[in-house]
Amino acid sequence: MERQQDYVLRTVEERGVRFIQIWFTDVLGIPKAFNITPAELENALEEGMTFDGSSIDGFSRVQESDVLARPDSKTFQILPAKAGVSPVARVFADVTHLDGDPFQGCPRQVLRRQLERAHDKGYSFYAAPELEYFYFATGTSLPQPLDNGSYFELTVADKAASLRRSTVLTLEEMGIPVEYSQHEDAPSQHEIDLRYTDALTMADTVMTARLMVKELAQESGVMATFMPKPLAGVQGSGMHTHFSLFEGDVNAFHDPGDEHGLSKVAKGFIAGVLRHAREITAVTNQWVNSYKRLVPGYEAPIYVSWARNNRSALVRVPLPKRSRADSARFEYRAPDPACNPYLAFAVVLAAGLKGVEEGYELPPEADANLYEMTPEERMAEDIPSLPGSLAEALAEMERSELVADALGEHVFEWFLRNKRAEWADYKLQVTPFELKRYLSL
Repeated sequence: MERQQDYVLRTVEERGVRFIQIWFTDVLGIPKAFNITPAELENALEEGMTFDGSSIDGFSRVQESDVLARPDSKTFQILPAKAGVSPVARVFADVTHLDGDPFQGCPRQVLRRQLERAHDKGYSFYAAPELEYFYFATGTSLPQPLDNGSYFELTVADKAASLRRSTVLTLEEMGIPVEYSQHEDAPSQHEIDLRYTDALTMADTVMTARLMVKELAQESGVMATFMPKPLAGVQGSGMHTHFSLFEGDVNAFHDPGDEHGLSKVAKGFIAGVLRHAREITAVTNQWVNSYKRLVPGYEAPIYVSWARNNRSALVRVPLPKRSRADSARFEYRAPDPACNPYLAFAVVLAAGLKGVEEGYELPPEADANLYEMTPEERMAEDIPSLPGSLAEALAEMERSELVADALGEHVFEWFLRNKRAEWADYKLQVTPFELKRYLSL
């Protein structure tokens, strides 16, 4: 650790960094930061920086407000340079109590706790998300797409495509590897797929990537949004995420003797995610708007099932390449890019480990198009749906011992209170749909 701190201090001096941003998130995954100067950096790395936690949503109560931001020196990065501006760096922080104990309201600590559970069982948890988002013109009252492209469309001299490419290059310059990027199915919808790494690093990376996408768009005079469903009548934005467990350097999901190439651990893990899918949906899909995406007809994964090559299923198990048979993993297709990645990864891991620990049996593979099945056919196959609204998802979450344990009492109770308030505000609104449909009746 000392060597890493020395590297950070030396880099700041050699690169002439004038400010270091200390990054963390609130419970909903909204990025927060404060700046320190190089003169304060060594003390910050060794002892942390005190701040008022009562001013951050979901953090401390007023009577116990002070907390510590303890920078994780492994997350130190120089931010992209801007013309005429001195270099700025950032480092993610874990939030602790003043005595050094983990602060229960810190999402990074929530994920750390689940990762330590996995580590105690000999596992490391890896994630690789696919970030979908939209570009829109600014200065308009309604979302105005920049292009009318479709899936994988190759465009020439297109502003949105150029902006996506420059964003990918910026991420690569920051040491964030990108596996793919492409135009998605809806107009002005784009996708950046991040190369897999351990889940804590990936949650930090998602926070960084979202900020870079939005900042570079703003600098180009357009808006980028990770809102799950900004346009009616087209697909929404998801954050399909590939997950795997490793035991050392060995993929714990791989079994060459199994017909699907899946080990007993993989089957138990996937079964756990499926059994608890309805309970964790409020965390992976946390906004009222998230449930405008999770509807039939727009390729959204609303039916709780798994399959190898069936994109109507909630969990997809990709067929590995012959040369990479040990790349066994599963793709969880429910999360959207507006979630808090720390909490989302934590509840998926908790659900999967529960399945492994208790030996859940993997249900039969769904080999039919689930969108074309009738409700009666799905019921006969024991294929439930994800919650249809934030209110339904919160009701499922409130009954879940697994989610309460994974998030901890502090985050669990605050999240429920905050989201119930959001639903109450939403119910008070009279939408254009209602006015158009009912006003003249």
